[in-house]
Amino acid sequence: MTTGFKHLFRFFSDEERQSIHEASKQVLATTGLSVRSAQARELFRAHGCTVDGNTDRVYLPEQVVETYRSSFEGRYTFTAREPEFDVTVPGEAPCIVTASSASRIIDFHTGEQRDATSSDIASIARLVNELPGYDVFSVSTLAADAPRELFSPSRLYPAFKYCQKPIRSTTMGMPDLLKVFELGYAIAGSRGAYRERPFLNHHYCPVISPLTFDVDSTEAATYVLEQGYPVYATVCPNGGMTSPMSMLGTLITGNAEFLATNCYFQMVRPGTPVLYAYLPNIAYMRTGTYTSGSIECAMLEMAHTEMAEFYGVPSGGYIGQTDAHVVDYQAGQEVAMSATGAALAGASLLNIGGLLDSLVSFDYAKAVLDSEVGMNLKRLARGMEYSTESLERNLAEIDEVGPGGIFMMEDQTLENTPTICYYSDLASRDIRSAWEAAGSQPAEVRAREVAGRILAAPATPLFSKETEAAIREIFPDMVSGEPRL
Repeated sequence: MTTGFKHLFRFFSDEERQSIHEASKQVLATTGLSVRSAQARELFRAHGCTVDGNTDRVYLPEQVVETYRSSFEGRYTFTAREPEFDVTVPGEAPCIVTASSASRIIDFHTGEQRDATSSDIASIARLVNELPGYDVFSVSTLAADAPRELFSPSRLYPAFKYCQKPIRSTTMGMPDLLKVFELGYAIAGSRGAYRERPFLNHHYCPVISPLTFDVDSTEAATYVLEQGYPVYATVCPNGGMTSPMSMLGTLITGNAEFLATNCYFQMVRPGTPVLYAYLPNIAYMRTGTYTSGSIECAMLEMAHTEMAEFYGVPSGGYIGQTDAHVVDYQAGQEVAMSATGAALAGASLLNIGGLLDSLVSFDYAKAVLDSEVGMNLKRLARGMEYSTESLERNLAEIDEVGPGGIFMMEDQTLENTPTICYYSDLASRDIRSAWEAAGSQPAEVRAREVAGRILAAPATPLFSKETEAAIREIFPDMVSGEPRL
């Protein structure tokens, strides 16, 4: 069986990737990084880097980069509360993750855009839990109703309450992070139980392009690493704005930031698993807007994927996004082109599900349609069957049926029909007259109906009464966490 996407598409030769790696090291050694966290500056200094105390600029010598690069771990696991829902990449690629942190939502009933709330998160968690295309839930929206002091716990609480799959977390700084851990301990039953199985999957962007370590994300990621918990980082160069107006220059900038971040992670905790995550882009200079659905964004994602393969680590990121404001042709082609391109380049993780408006708005119908994209990518990853035995069997069957025959009743047809195809319950495969007789519904309408059926079912919380009481005792001002679709 031929499976997976490795080496199916490449922009660069091995020699060219080596050259990009050398260029990235040159950036770190000669241009350096602005490191705003004093804690991080001291750690870099202690591990052989040069620190300019007047400018807070840090320079990474080539030998330091190569030393820590050699310890990169080539697999990453997203953990759930129960082991059966864990996902490890690259072995279980493609891993489909929802895109996250949209501030707005398209209201299910009115179709109008509004601020998202914690109740919306609960509904989205229920949807993601049931849709087979998704492997990890990165909380799709913010929560406008969250108390300021419970910003991240108010997002994670409804997510864990209604989704069994791994949950990806991000926070606003150390006080917020520590409260997230308190929530995790309460869900697990105790701090010790959580330490045995840490099911919060932390994500940060310590490096802000160009080449700047911030304070809050860097210190939060450092704390998570010191505790021995899972965490990974994303780089986000934007050509023409925070990187050169050049595909190659943007790739080099982002790759240098990836090396710096993950060398730092290895300094904090040797052997930390590495996931090369990215959200690169070329700015749309007619307006200055961010264009997550552009083909250039997809090409940069593919290029970063090639560099991840060069380093022997899994990769992925915000792939399959769109700048469209409604679920239309633009949305479909932008998602499909970038997701398929990155997958063929070897991406292991794809943050796809549900967002419109360049990551601003969540839409229920689009989340269902994006699950279909995920299922098709999983089918693509299964690949084409090939074996000597299969070749011989097919030759014998072709000869037996012969010219003018039909293969419908052959044994192989009966055996392979249940598994050879992905049978979508959403896509229309009927002739036009049957489609018209069924109401002539476009895909968006059918997807909305799928979401409606899932969300109309009784909502069953995953928390016991004891867990719920423990959470409420720690956080008396916690949001309700109940879906109100």
